[in-house]
Amino acid sequence: MEEKKYTADGMNIEVDKYEDKKIRERRIMAYAFKMIREESGMNRKDFAEWLGIPYRTMQEWELGRRAMPKYVLDLISYKVQNEKKEGRI
Repeated sequence: MEEKKYTADGMNIEVDKYEDKKIRERRIMAYAFKMIREESGMNRKDFAEWLGIPYRTMQEWELGRRAMPKYVLDLISYKVQNEKKEGRI
């Protein structure tokens, strides 16, 4: 199987060339979201509470079972980066 590399928020992600485009995009977003959460140092429950997002929604995004809007990922990434810079997380 041939794989193709994508970059999401500075992270390289390899996906199967034949994967459906929507599934591939959802998988990339899920991986990027998980990396952002891990960068925050929080577990899923704490991260969901910190963001004010229902735990189940966040879990579905992270597992790639539900599509996350790109702008939401960008906003969460921005918040985590700024909070880390300010030393709040």
